[in-house]
Amino acid sequence: MNLIDLTLLDALAKLKSREITATELTRAYLDRIEKFGTELNCYITVTPERALADAAESDRRYAAGNPRPLEGIPIGMKDLFATKGIRTTAASKMLSNFVPEYESTVSRKLADAGCVLLGKTNLDEFAMGTMSKTSYFGAPVNPYQLDKRLTPGGSSGGSTAAVAGGMAVCATGTDTGGSIRFPAAVTGLVGMKPTYGVCSRYGCIAFASSLDHPGPIARTVDDAALMLGAMAGHDARESTSAPQADEIAASLLEPLADLSLNGVKIGIVKEFANIEISADMKSAMTGHIENLQRGGAEIVEISIPNILDALAAYYIIAPAEASSNLARYDGMRYGLRVPGADLIDTYKKTRSVGFGTEVKRRMVVGTAVLSSESYEVYFMQAARVRRIIDDAFSAAFEKCDFIICPTGAGPAIPLDSKMTPLDDYALDVFTVAMNLSGIPSCSVPAARAADGLPLGVQAVGRRFDDVRVLQLAKHIEKFANLDNRPTTIMGK
Repeated sequence: MNLIDLTLLDALAKLKSREITATELTRAYLDRIEKFGTELNCYITVTPERALADAAESDRRYAAGNPRPLEGIPIGMKDLFATKGIRTTAASKMLSNFVPEYESTVSRKLADAGCVLLGKTNLDEFAMGTMSKTSYFGAPVNPYQLDKRLTPGGSSGGSTAAVAGGMAVCATGTDTGGSIRFPAAVTGLVGMKPTYGVCSRYGCIAFASSLDHPGPIARTVDDAALMLGAMAGHDARESTSAPQADEIAASLLEPLADLSLNGVKIGIVKEFANIEISADMKSAMTGHIENLQRGGAEIVEISIPNILDALAAYYIIAPAEASSNLARYDGMRYGLRVPGADLIDTYKKTRSVGFGTEVKRRMVVGTAVLSSESYEVYFMQAARVRRIIDDAFSAAFEKCDFIICPTGAGPAIPLDSKMTPLDDYALDVFTVAMNLSGIPSCSVPAARAADGLPLGVQAVGRRFDDVRVLQLAKHIEKFANLDNRPTTIMGK
């Protein structure tokens, strides 16, 4: 038995039966991180002492007969979630030595559920990117076809590389414009962006506050559902936390029930037909649509008239919020400080040295669109487009129960691909609209391209219909029937 290939559900079953111990499972993952961690660069900080202490506590609880829901499951934590006493960097030089004195709600809830913390996973700096290339600590690498050095997606690329490469059973991510779903798609994993407000943002270093969605990354839909059940819940400390989150969390305490497709209407977005996708992606979509029809679903064409404007609206709103959120990094209270001749010079030098090129680019854009000359022309216009798109989703869901669409146009591309910033931003074309609207969306492994690389399809639903979105994703997963065991992917 290879412990690394166990899914979360499988690992829990063996832990509960005492066939394995949490310490054995944790040591297997720590050994693999030691062996392959540098090659994949998926962790910024590894926490072996904490992990083994967590595992020992889990073993005590199993022995006493009082295990918690995710007792003994080794996980990776995206290095955007504050972890008390453990370095939290946001993959930026600005916070390269920051050790928080507080704990994020998501990391606390997972610890309270019994998870074992293996370490903090790599990401795009301040979550700004789609390929994880902007990290101050270097880009993580997709475990598929390692010789090609492919992107594991972004910004949660470290989390997806860790899970796909067998260096965590599952991991946390954040999705601002597709940063859970796109990385999951190109690494053959399940990535769930829950409804906005279902997972608390308290203690999660902000990129764009109205768009950031914490969520789970796992190998199977059932695993992602259990993770989400532990992460979700109303949080009085977070003003946008949704009261409905407690009900969703409670619904995910048990394994997902099968979804009956009889009478279910599934929408295909007409406007997405104009976007060029790979032949393999077209074939995958066709196969899944036909399978859903055979299962009893009715496929209907829907229209989201302004959905192709979502990318432009997103890249105005997100940088605007980022410029505001990142104003706090001035070298005065925490993080990097580069002394200058006076206060203003210290600000300038600290921010010039502390932030990378992409973060600076987005802060400049965000500051510009919030200026008095541009606020009405750009920011408010983008906000209006956002409202139009949200209203269009609401109208579409009067005609269908779910929407399915590609997560990305094709498989992973090499990290050294020559792309302009606009080319990079365009990778979000299938994902950003769901963030603007705050609706749940789950990327699930759908097929393999001709060269063996994974492709992902999204299941999208109404606000707070997260459980049924996961159920539809599970149906897609069953039809695809793909092998994503880490030792199979890496051949070792």
